[in-house]
Amino acid sequence: MEENKTFTISVYTENNVGLLNRISVIFLKRHINILSLNVSESEIENVSRFVIVVDTTEKWVRNIVGQIEKQIEVIKAFYHVDEETIFLENALFKIASNLLFDERQIQNIIKESNSEIVTVSRDFFVISKAGRRSEIEELYAKLKPYGIMQFVRSGRISVSKEKMEVTSLLLEELKS
Repeated sequence: MEENKTFTISVYTENNVGLLNRISVIFLKRHINILSLNVSESEIENVSRFVIVVDTTEKWVRNIVGQIEKQIEVIKAFYHVDEETIFLENALFKIASNLLFDERQIQNIIKESNSEIVTVSRDFFVISKAGRRSEIEELYAKLKPYGIMQFVRSGRISVSKEKMEVTSLLLEELKS
């Protein structure tokens, strides 16, 4: 029996209303949970890129990518395992300002985690951390005892390690 792995699916699309809903239904019908979702511009003008992270089998991910590519606005979809990609997430932590000065350990935590303070106000300061999910979770665990006012983490962003002539592949797809 095939084992589950973490896959990163990249979907290059025209930017049309309703596409996200249709793509999410593909996962819903197969009872596959989306672990992370990020949508942004791509390296090609007027083409968006969805980065979707799922935990499933290769058979299912192949099937899902095939279904996604049947959507009219989808130009091309790819999938990769973690070892084939370079990926990061970003997180912001909002913490009470008095802790920055009253709790010396907070400054050590920020320094040791390679985080940075992006803003400081009278009532709060905000820490930014880019890294793997495990690094962000570790920072969260260290800051939690001090009190986190707000926390947000982005979806995964990734690029493939292998040379992919994505631009030329997509331009070919757009022409056909």
